[in-house]
Amino acid sequence: MRRLNLSAVVAVIALGALDVARGFYLPGVAPHDYQDMSAVPLMVNALTPGSDSEIHSILMRTPMVCKKLCTAAVSPEQAQFINARIRENYAVNWLVDGLPVGHVRPGREPNMDVYSIGFPLGSNDENKALPMLHNHYAITVDYHHNLQKDTLRVVGITVRPMSIANPVVDTEECGVSAAEQVPGSVETAWATRWDRYLLVGEPRIHWFSLVNSIIIVLFLTGMVAMILLRALHKDISRYNQLEAQEDIQEDFGWKLVHGDVFRTPAYPMLFSVIVGNGAQMLLMAAVTLVFAALGFLSPSNRGSLATVMIVFYMFFAIIAGFTSARMYKMFGGEAWKKNVFATAFLFPMTIFGSFVALNFFLIGANSSGAVPFGTMLGIVTLWFLISTPLSVIGSYMGFQRPKIEHPVRANQIPRQIPDQVFYLRTVPSVMIGGILPFGAIFIELYFILNSIWFHKIYYVFGFLFLVFGILILTCAEVTILMCYFHLCAEDYHWWWRAFFTSGASAFYIFGYSVLYYFSTLQIKSFTSMVLYFGWTAIMSLMFFVLSGAIGFFSTFLFVRKIYSSIKID
Repeated sequence: MRRLNLSAVVAVIALGALDVARGFYLPGVAPHDYQDMSAVPLMVNALTPGSDSEIHSILMRTPMVCKKLCTAAVSPEQAQFINARIRENYAVNWLVDGLPVGHVRPGREPNMDVYSIGFPLGSNDENKALPMLHNHYAITVDYHHNLQKDTLRVVGITVRPMSIANPVVDTEECGVSAAEQVPGSVETAWATRWDRYLLVGEPRIHWFSLVNSIIIVLFLTGMVAMILLRALHKDISRYNQLEAQEDIQEDFGWKLVHGDVFRTPAYPMLFSVIVGNGAQMLLMAAVTLVFAALGFLSPSNRGSLATVMIVFYMFFAIIAGFTSARMYKMFGGEAWKKNVFATAFLFPMTIFGSFVALNFFLIGANSSGAVPFGTMLGIVTLWFLISTPLSVIGSYMGFQRPKIEHPVRANQIPRQIPDQVFYLRTVPSVMIGGILPFGAIFIELYFILNSIWFHKIYYVFGFLFLVFGILILTCAEVTILMCYFHLCAEDYHWWWRAFFTSGASAFYIFGYSVLYYFSTLQIKSFTSMVLYFGWTAIMSLMFFVLSGAIGFFSTFLFVRKIYSSIKID
């Protein structure tokens, strides 16, 4: 077929409502009032240098039957491209009045329909040689009548895509059977505008798994804290009692390595830089979740979550510079210029370079999702004009502060570390320590992956904030516990190990994402596969730096506390 006739049928459904929507609306999310026969723009959701592309205007409360939109010529090469995208289950995304257009599909449970954002580009019947392009759209717009102002507001939009071989446009038949006609109206209040989008599939499983995970993690971390505090209290009391006796007693346990525990770790420059960037990521995530949990990041304001994350990350660069400088000065480093430069560019350049590399795959695939050059230039501008100066200011403030003094001096000659049992060696202990933090988040990780790859809206930020708090608690206690075991075994190399113990949960996240890819997704193209694993690797790397910083800071405070509580000559 060399030419494709595109037509649409628009049916507007009246929804009577007596309630008047009142309340405070944040900028960018205030409702738009319409009058009868006023234009309601239908936009295509695409990443372009300008705004979304308008392809059609729906007239409020004005039914239109078999309205012809356009006629397009398709070459054989383009037809092959379209057929390939249909076989790969590509979806079309529209926007009407800030609402994403969706379609109704059968759910996993019997007699339960699910509203999914977007709609299929076409249908692929295995019994037919070629897939069928959806060239006909039955659009249903639901609206709410504001009696106070006598205005109309859009509260929902649904599309039923169809494929008609020879449509008859500008007529009432249009080749649509009676079974395919638009359904009758259903009364809907303004307050339910986002209900169909925010409906959580299989809510019982979601609630049960989330609550069960929280209870288990809280119970385990409570036990870890209780055992650790009791053991430490006995150790400190015993050490101080022996110190008060006149007879000379030989040190044992974790007190035995007091002369090496604060020895400068290997690669102090790199360690300082990573810890600084981890502190930046931690604050960015925490503040963003606070704003999201308070309702400031409404799903009706598209892109608000990503925008807020980028803005906070840029401004918290001052924390990265300050933390990195303080750590590097504590280690006695003198190459402060390299530290400033590495803090401002090493980790951000790694993330941005990976982002650019993945974007080239989109450009090569002629995808509309490719980020344009202007947007990338804007990100680089923010990086150099905001993030970098703030990072330099933070480094300056950090180097101006007094050096952090340890409670115990390091010996000149390093103490020999005895052979460790298998589970206390570096790799096994790190992987053991990363299991529990991953267990605190893997349920929410499943729903987050669903929202990213299945066009669903994730909005339970209250639960996510709670899970993030449990993650912080779990990373801190597990890392402290593993550090205590290593110190009791006379292994004083805790700096890097503390970072990797809690950061190891990122390896489990990446492994879970691989399992999710092969068990849930149906991505077959090479470009899509590269994008999935590329973005998964970037997210895992950011989580590694974030969780690693949590483990290190908690262990650093723990080690300083216990060695300042005992008497050492």
